[in-house]
Amino acid sequence: MNNDNAMLRRERSLLVLLGLICIGLVAGALYLQYVKHEDPCPLCIIQRYFFLLIAIFAFLGARFNSWRGVRLLEAMAALAALAGIVTAARHVYVQANPGFSCGFDALQPVVDSLPPARWLPGVFKVAGLCETPYPPILGLSLPAWSLVAFVVAFVPLALSLYRNRRRVS
Repeated sequence: MNNDNAMLRRERSLLVLLGLICIGLVAGALYLQYVKHEDPCPLCIIQRYFFLLIAIFAFLGARFNSWRGVRLLEAMAALAALAGIVTAARHVYVQANPGFSCGFDALQPVVDSLPPARWLPGVFKVAGLCETPYPPILGLSLPAWSLVAFVVAFVPLALSLYRNRRRVS
């Protein structure tokens, strides 16, 4: 039983680390937006939402003292990471195959109508187009880095859920 408690503490610590990393990634996006003047597109904003959802679920999961609660919130974080993978992959595809947009992205009204866009427009309001290529960082585009980050978040969460599927304390 003592080993089980140690494993639960370790799992909770890893969830806090995951949450901090996701917050750091959103902070990096805000740095690129305000310092480097790289305007976020609708898919960028949606990816921010998913990084923040992963962080929220990770922090909430770290508060639980039972495997049941930790696993539930790990599953929710894994679903947010999976949705982030899909969104980032779509963004990579759009940048690899740009089409004619006439300066308007069809997702913009949807993303801008979400409540956080009204509460914190500097963080969640669309200002750019998904097709706009910005300079790569270490050879990868921003959407590609986002895809890597979502995969790096999803794989350990999925492995943890699989590895700890029988724990019920």
